[in-house]
Amino acid sequence: MIALRITSDPKLLSIVRAMVGQLCDLLDYPPPEQRKIVLAVDEACANIIKHTYKGDRTQGIEILCKAEDDLLEIVLQDYGPPLDLDGIRPRDLAEIRPGGLGTHFIRNVMDEVNYAHKDGGGNTLRMVKRFPNTSSKE
Repeated sequence: MIALRITSDPKLLSIVRAMVGQLCDLLDYPPPEQRKIVLAVDEACANIIKHTYKGDRTQGIEILCKAEDDLLEIVLQDYGPPLDLDGIRPRDLAEIRPGGLGTHFIRNVMDEVNYAHKDGGGNTLRMVKRFPNTSSKE
């Protein structure tokens, strides 16, 4: 398991992207899939910074990555106010305007996406991506 704790400063997202990208490479995801996973995690962290912390750069975000069995599990933990879990959904794609596509992208890239409130405060986002088919490897 890899655990990383950062403050909610957008400049630190480059570290998160590098970590997730390197992990995906080690797990043999094809490069296009690696980029999608990295972008999904980056988008989720950016959403925490923008929507949960309202741009406050001093709050904490924990990123936990665990590879086991046939999947990669990435859990993001924040310490902000409880989210309206029913309100977390992508906007209508027919609505043409900038922004609002992060949730749609995350749900399309990852195999599982679950939001929850954490006991004691904060929110948890659990994302799962199955390993690429490696049956052709020796």
